[in-house]
Amino acid sequence: MSNETEDAMSREEDKCEGLHRSLLECHRRVPSGPARNSACRHLNHAFAVCLVSLACPQESEAVRTLCSSAGTALKRRQCQQAQLSLSFCLDSHSNP
Repeated sequence: MSNETEDAMSREEDKCEGLHRSLLECHRRVPSGPARNSACRHLNHAFAVCLVSLACPQESEAVRTLCSSAGTALKRRQCQQAQLSLSFCLDSHSNP
């Protein structure tokens, strides 16, 4: 892995750690229930996206790029293929 790639991964890990701390703080501050779900939703989503991008960076980027807006039939097929690739990548990281 190149130094540039390692630096990018380190920055992404730092970002995820910061999001995790913020999410834990949100859970600490807001009582359990609908209010917490609403208050912490954006942090939960951002943390999940961050973890996925750490586990499968190329596949995650492909989905983000190809599935970000409507397009031609070709783009929709490419989006579906990217989503499938991401699913396989995430599955390869799951415990048996």
